[in-house]
Amino acid sequence: MAFFCQQASAQEIEARMYSNAPIGINFVTGGIAQAKSGSYRLTTEAVNLTRIVDVFGQSGRISLLLPYAQLTGSGNVGSQGMNASAEGLSDPVVKVSANLYGAPALSLDEFKNYQQDLIIGASLAASIPWGKYNSDQMLNVGANRSVIQPGIGASQAVGPWRLELSGMATIYTNNNNFLGGNTLSQNPMYSTETHVIYYFQNQAWISADATYYMGGQSYVNGFPINGSQENWRFGSTLSYPINKQNSIRLTGSKGVYSNTNTDYTALGLSWQYRWGGGL
Repeated sequence: MAFFCQQASAQEIEARMYSNAPIGINFVTGGIAQAKSGSYRLTTEAVNLTRIVDVFGQSGRISLLLPYAQLTGSGNVGSQGMNASAEGLSDPVVKVSANLYGAPALSLDEFKNYQQDLIIGASLAASIPWGKYNSDQMLNVGANRSVIQPGIGASQAVGPWRLELSGMATIYTNNNNFLGGNTLSQNPMYSTETHVIYYFQNQAWISADATYYMGGQSYVNGFPINGSQENWRFGSTLSYPINKQNSIRLTGSKGVYSNTNTDYTALGLSWQYRWGGGL
């Protein structure tokens, strides 16, 4: 279940991670997402702020995610019952990304004539361990440790289609106050994801998403407490523009294979508003 709490936030399937947008545009997104595994349910309300910036002549993004979560459920680990009841601020996440090729930094007027071909980009995200954490319980909405995620990816345009492929490493710092002063450490998790995206004439788009991740064995005081993970997830995303400044997005994903029975189902709904850049 601790794995479920980590992956529901750290291993989201994000389409259009490496795409181009006009410099100076800002986005604010508010939404709600829910991940469920057995009787355990993690509900997260979040606000995400993003600004498009010029990075050495290519477009880039700076984002700040502020989540608030509720965790409920009950079950058994072996012969021991485990109840989950936690609510509060989850760990904020700062993310920066830069396109390295194929996404020139353009003004809003210049962007009207832009046609995507191949985009290659890189990203770096890090969580800040400010979330609510109780060292007396195993399951929390805050992790009491940082998660660092470097990534690289590419997006290829083929008519109205976009074909995306990316890879990421998830690196965990130690939690030195796990269940009353123990040290929880974890090996890195490695993941790859792919998206097939179709754009409609009104700029709505829909994607088929898949991700595979492996690794992440955990230790308490240096002793292994589980094996390495291996998981497949599939999902879909639909984005629909209300007007040129507002859009709504629906997301869903489901685990289809896990070697440690840690599958979960996730659903999300968000509203995005954009401004700046001469809009």
